[in-house]
Amino acid sequence: MVRPVIRDTFLLSQKSAPATPDDLDAVRDLIDTLDANRDRCVGMAANMIGVLRRIIAVMDGEKILVMLNPEIVKASGPYHTEEGCLSLDGTRPTRRYRSIKVRWQDETFRVRIRTFEGFTAEIIQHEMDHLEGVVI
Repeated sequence: MVRPVIRDTFLLSQKSAPATPDDLDAVRDLIDTLDANRDRCVGMAANMIGVLRRIIAVMDGEKILVMLNPEIVKASGPYHTEEGCLSLDGTRPTRRYRSIKVRWQDETFRVRIRTFEGFTAEIIQHEMDHLEGVVI
């Protein structure tokens, strides 16, 4: 189900709890909401649809990649950039890494590990900030 995008900075600044198998409906809603906003958005965190769980969905090429309980285990190549967000007006400066190695669980809670680079790495880092309640 497509959900409204949350713009309440108080809610967005709350730290998310770990995702569990009880959160799979939220996973589907997050995918549907990102897909519905594909023309203006490349990633979403669950708190952007009002769910304070550690779930993100990002565009990985033309495919939506869902990560539950993601953790960056290695990062390299720091740089400064500006980012916008569907939940916030305007853009904000931030620091990102060109390459990140991420460990997460897929929708069956199987552990995955993969290295991401470039724009996809930036999207993941932005959405993971949401999980920590970072509002940039």
